[in-house]
Amino acid sequence: MTKDMSDEERAEFTAELERLREEHRDLDAAIEALTAVGAYDRLQLQRLKKRKLVLRDRITFLEDSLTPDIIA
Repeated sequence: MTKDMSDEERAEFTAELERLREEHRDLDAAIEALTAVGAYDRLQLQRLKKRKLVLRDRITFLEDSLTPDIIA
């Protein structure tokens, strides 16, 4: 996929990737803080974890898109 990608698209993917990684780290910290307190809303925690998984999937897609295919 990287062959067909323009420099502008590559830059957009890279910027989105960095933004998503930051959001993923923030969610991780929020989840850790909620569980450390002990008194947390399970539904809120579940939603945060689900959002974190969605971000992980998108991050993986972007990383795979930016990595050149190597045929072994």
